[in-house]
Amino acid sequence: MVRRIGRYFAERKLGSQRALTEKYYGEVQAMYRQMRTWRHDYKNHLQVMKAHLDMGEYRELSDYIRRLDEELTSIGKFIETGNLALDAILNQKGKDVVCIYVAIGQKTSSVAQLADNLARRGAMSYTVIVNAPAGASAALQYIAPYAGCALGEYFMYQGRDVLIIYDDLSKHAVAYRALSLLLERSPGREAYPGDVFYLHSRLLERAAHLSDELGGGSMTALPIVETQAGDVSAYIPTNIISITDGQIFLESDLFFAGQRPAVNVGLSVSRVGGDAQTKAMKSAAGAIRLELAQYREMEVFTQFSSDLDDATKRQLSYGQGLMRLLRQPQYSPLSHHQQVIVLTAAMGRVMQDVPLDKMDQFRTGLLAAVEGEGADLCARIDQTGKLSEDDREEILDLARAYLARFQGGGKQGS
Repeated sequence: MVRRIGRYFAERKLGSQRALTEKYYGEVQAMYRQMRTWRHDYKNHLQVMKAHLDMGEYRELSDYIRRLDEELTSIGKFIETGNLALDAILNQKGKDVVCIYVAIGQKTSSVAQLADNLARRGAMSYTVIVNAPAGASAALQYIAPYAGCALGEYFMYQGRDVLIIYDDLSKHAVAYRALSLLLERSPGREAYPGDVFYLHSRLLERAAHLSDELGGGSMTALPIVETQAGDVSAYIPTNIISITDGQIFLESDLFFAGQRPAVNVGLSVSRVGGDAQTKAMKSAAGAIRLELAQYREMEVFTQFSSDLDDATKRQLSYGQGLMRLLRQPQYSPLSHHQQVIVLTAAMGRVMQDVPLDKMDQFRTGLLAAVEGEGADLCARIDQTGKLSEDDREEILDLARAYLARFQGGGKQGS
């Protein structure tokens, strides 16, 4: 299997992340899953094989598996965080928001690909990219986020709204560590200087909302941090988590299982809570996080589904439908009213009996149907940011009507 994966990468020259296109997602996912199931005890396999291999072949095979695992992990990290940043920028289109993307220690090809995606979608007219690539000196990588923040403050003090993305601050900490060691500063936890926390807090606290006397501008910071083997308790991730108003934790296992964005609902929290949501979103989302958390706990029982009672099976089916419903196509952020419509229908269990393989089709058709038949409703949600009880009932009525057409098949259902 390892040699088969090797031939796959060699034939398609997928050594660089830029070469990995959507065309190969499915194949890489399947191979990655096979690799993970076999990887857990590969050392034991190698020890058995060692008697039949000379030392050169043994070392080559062991090193190959290690490099392949690193490549797949880096591919997943790049795709997921890159898409998150890109979708956040695309979602600001037409909202008079200035977006600043600060790339720290990233591959030049990755940043060029992101810039090309933004340009093709008309987002470069309101976006600034600050790039300190992996080949740049540690000093340039250290100063890059401050340069991006200074640009953001320039627009903020002009009364503009700014979104600034730091990708990623773990590499910024590494650059600062390199500089500090050259300056003979004492290393601290995990060899990082003790003031790296103050360094990042001073940077992120510059994101603010000015008073009307100062122009009313604002700057929102979205820092991205890389975790090693999903360890959120490491030094730099815990630093950033303690500074920010919440975190979205992206899990590689969910990503390669096809759940994108691969958000772990258990580790993703908000210290601001519903105060950051519009009243419509707060009303529509309801207890979705609790529902998903309960599903994740019950998911382990799916292998014994034949022995479960009907109520448990139905709850598991509902959770699977929610997870499938929350999958979002690349570069396709949903508008405010679209999110409210989907979440209201989901929490109303309208989609309970829709097959998983038709969930994406149902969601697309549902949005088109509600936007067509309830244009005033959509405009009202966008303008007021509220969802009245009458509006909720109207969405549920339209969703049930579309469900009947969808299940009936034919032209309307398709």
